[in-house]
Amino acid sequence: MPEDRRAEFEGKQAGGHKALAVMEDALSASPFLVDDAATAADISLFGYTHVADEGGFELSGYPSVSAWIERVRALPGFVKKEQS
Repeated sequence: MPEDRRAEFEGKQAGGHKALAVMEDALSASPFLVDDAATAADISLFGYTHVADEGGFELSGYPSVSAWIERVRALPGFVKKEQS
């Protein structure tokens, strides 16, 4: 990978880990991001967070985020995308 692309990637990784740390902190105090029930914030952030591994993020260091992903998947009406 060219050096300028590597620096860009590492910058995006740092920003992603910062966002995951904020989520981890919030989710360690509450089952969902805002309160005890899912809101638009949860649905919006789920879209990227549940596939974070595809961007090179290891979620094992974020246990509250991982548990939250499972809570969102368990919401009534959740539809899992089928693999193509």
